[in-house]
Amino acid sequence: MHQKISKYFYFTICFAFFVFVTLYFSDMIVSQLLHGFSYSNSIISLNYVENTGAAFSILKDSREVLIIASVVAICGIVAYIMRHISSISMKAIFFLAMLGAGIGGNLHERIALGFVRDYIQLNFIDFPVFNIADILINIGVIVLVIMILLKKKL
Repeated sequence: MHQKISKYFYFTICFAFFVFVTLYFSDMIVSQLLHGFSYSNSIISLNYVENTGAAFSILKDSREVLIIASVVAICGIVAYIMRHISSISMKAIFFLAMLGAGIGGNLHERIALGFVRDYIQLNFIDFPVFNIADILINIGVIVLVIMILLKKKL
């Protein structure tokens, strides 16, 4: 029982930390960009964009659908952890928290602002502008898929 509580606590702390980092640094970066700061090199640029869609601007102006999908995804992650808490590894909990926090960060902005603030642009390829929450989502998904493919315990 103690191990289960530890895992729930670990998930909660990781989730809260990643949401805080996402929102804090997004606020800081966007504030600087709106006050005239600019940064660019051959790899990345900071370029503020208000995204009303999801990745690659799919479902543009579908705020309610994206909010519902985000809530369902976060609830799914929590339900998965609750159902498999005994067998799930701490590493998987960490990356599930990262994934959930990325979704949660974008969800917060969608609810509070009506859009997601994107600001990181890759200069060496043609790729949409993204944010820290998107990075967390991608890292979480990629690592979890690798863990599943390698048949590691989630």
